[in-house]
Amino acid sequence: MYAAVVRSFDEPPRYDVFDEPAVADAGEILVDIVAAGLHPRVRSAADGSHYTSEGGLPMVPGIDGVGRTADGELLYFVAADNAVGTMAERAVVDRRRAVVLPAGTDPVAVAAGMNPAMSSWIALRRRANFQPGGSVLVLGATGNAGQLAVQIAKQLGASKVIGAGRNPERLELLTALGADEAVNLDDVAKTAADVDVVLDYLWGEPTEHAMPALLHARTERARPLTWIQIGSMAARELTLPSYLLRAAALTIIGSGQGSVPARDILAELPSLATLITSGHLSINPLPIPLAELEQAWSKPLDPGVRVVLVP
Repeated sequence: MYAAVVRSFDEPPRYDVFDEPAVADAGEILVDIVAAGLHPRVRSAADGSHYTSEGGLPMVPGIDGVGRTADGELLYFVAADNAVGTMAERAVVDRRRAVVLPAGTDPVAVAAGMNPAMSSWIALRRRANFQPGGSVLVLGATGNAGQLAVQIAKQLGASKVIGAGRNPERLELLTALGADEAVNLDDVAKTAADVDVVLDYLWGEPTEHAMPALLHARTERARPLTWIQIGSMAARELTLPSYLLRAAALTIIGSGQGSVPARDILAELPSLATLITSGHLSINPLPIPLAELEQAWSKPLDPGVRVVLVP
């Protein structure tokens, strides 16, 4: 079969021949890939920089996708750990890691939206124990996952959602997506001091400045604030003064692969798939043929657009 094949972490994948994956047990099936999203998580696996990377080559990247069974079912699935990736003509699916999509579903939209939407959906549903009526600040709201986080927080019943970023043109888009306010990162303490949850896609210097500013501005320091580290668009590390953990009711947690049991993530797939297929989220996929993946890998994109490879 043809696939995106990584033979060196110093080079982008190439469109090449790769052995078709084999079904290993009764719970698995082979599907034809219909669409697979080119997510940041996929890029980091392809260059060996993701924290789960074990360095094995050659490899096929791709962590999820939409596939069609021999019986015509359309499935969204999450690839099993260490499986051949989804950026290929075919993939092995563990039925326990898949959800059947209804007739009429746009597979490209699902492939584009499920992974970035899952970052905030899982963070709020499984890490923060978020309750309807709570308030949310999204740091890095101008990125693809951040824009979806704004929408998902509203869908989960947030009374107030504030999106923060640097790019003024992209910030203007957030109110149309449901944000109650869109602010520059330097101004978060003025508008978001009393939020209940922070979804942090940035880390590094922006968080170093936003965290103390937010805590110092809170009306009641003892009011709980859950800070969820999801991404590291700005940096992987930061300096955290110890007093911040004593001066306020601050809880810092992470949400990502390894911090939530696989069974819990899989349990959320049907609800999230239903939301995406309902059309209530703004998703802007850009389908590109798998054979053109080398151009797709370096293609500049407008904010909110996600490349989806289609064999």
